[in-house]
Amino acid sequence: MKLNDPLVSDIEFNGVTFPLDLSFDNVLDVFEILKDETLENFEKVDSCCELLIGENELSFTEQSELFTFILENHIHSSEQQFIEVDILGNPMPNQEERVIDIELDAKFIYASFFVLGINLFEQQGKLSWTEFQALLEALPDESVMSKIINIRQWSPSKGDSQEHISEMRRLQKKYALPGTELEDGEEHG
Repeated sequence: MKLNDPLVSDIEFNGVTFPLDLSFDNVLDVFEILKDETLENFEKVDSCCELLIGENELSFTEQSELFTFILENHIHSSEQQFIEVDILGNPMPNQEERVIDIELDAKFIYASFFVLGINLFEQQGKLSWTEFQALLEALPDESVMSKIINIRQWSPSKGDSQEHISEMRRLQKKYALPGTELEDGEEHG
């Protein structure tokens, strides 16, 4: 993200300029499509391209090339500390454990933005993905999402009381993401 560059609103591909809708809610729709196991890959690419650039006459190969470029340069370009994903939205192997899931943590994210005076429902179609990511990554420590991330990342320190450790383990279980391995060797969800 560069503050002296305008937000991207179109993209040129093979000599044609397409409008590019990178509003945060549109990008979240793209992620939902990529996770949809009922769709074939060509359907996912076609649907995602239609969301991002509108109806088009591009071949599947061209759509795939353009979609990959958009993902790499405009959607995953500043991918959060959350977790790196492949083109289909699947977590890459050997990644650090994820600490946030935009879909499962939606209510906490919404509440955290709302405290900042940003109603994400009112910002649909307006707030860009780049702006959304920047705000999400820089949430104040006192926001509910930051507190949950800290709980998920917490590990005991020398001098922590047994009472504090027990409370933090309870909170980690409460806020654990599915598939997360907890300290006691148990897996959540």
